[in-house]
Amino acid sequence: MVHRYIERVVLAVFGLLMATVVVAQDRPKVVAVNYPLQYFAERLLGGSAEVVFPVPDGVDPSFWRPSISDISMIQSADLILLNGAGFATWVDRVTLPRSRLVNTTAAIKDQFIVTESITHSHGDGGEHSHEGLASYVWLDPTLAMAQAEAIAEAIKARNLAPPDEVEDRLQQLRKELEALDQQAKSAFSDVQNAALIATHPRYQYFGRRYGLEISSLEWEAGATPNDAQIAELQMLAQETAAQVLIWEAEPPVEAIEAVESLGLQSVIFPTLVREPADATYLSSFEQSVGTLSEAIQMRQ
Repeated sequence: MVHRYIERVVLAVFGLLMATVVVAQDRPKVVAVNYPLQYFAERLLGGSAEVVFPVPDGVDPSFWRPSISDISMIQSADLILLNGAGFATWVDRVTLPRSRLVNTTAAIKDQFIVTESITHSHGDGGEHSHEGLASYVWLDPTLAMAQAEAIAEAIKARNLAPPDEVEDRLQQLRKELEALDQQAKSAFSDVQNAALIATHPRYQYFGRRYGLEISSLEWEAGATPNDAQIAELQMLAQETAAQVLIWEAEPPVEAIEAVESLGLQSVIFPTLVREPADATYLSSFEQSVGTLSEAIQMRQ
């Protein structure tokens, strides 16, 4: 009798484990080409699907080249969230199931910013050009809101989560993005048309939204600029009368010192293309807005 009881317990436990495995295997998968889309999808799904951002650490998601196994994983996803506006160049070179693709900027194409043609390289990624469109649309919270709305509609259309729950989460996310936008508008209300310089052309939508004149260099994120680049920065600062330099990633101390020697104040403003350390899209953006507005006001 004891043996039969133990056998029944073991079978019951095994059954539970197998059921858990089946549930895990049946859990929908969503792939996002950058962190903001991943963040919005996770907020809207509430855990009803796995959201994957497949780009390895240390690789620029804009120019990532997926491996064969990466492509296979992406092709098998239930939903593939694209940024649009020319972001993630690999998308145009890979065959993806059209029925599962969602271009999150399709409804805001009329608000795209056309960029100049500038050819350069990113590490081992080879030469490429920024000609075409500015792609970091999520740095304008109002455009990010449109992306979140597109994701919510795609989730509901594919029944990846209960529609009423998705709508409730969207309303909450919308409130938070609207509050973030209002905070930024207030922070920069007294510094309209302030001249700034960015180490890379990422902040076009942010600058347009808040009335900031942001000139751009072509420096590697987090790298120490060479003498020629410092000379270029000095010339640009003289031309624009800018007194603040925006870095997209934390540079070495010597880079900060070189910039300060030109009379410029450095501000780190993560572009949020990747998940920031110990922060979210909302908290990182809020902190960056506060830091940048304080730096501008100190230099006026």
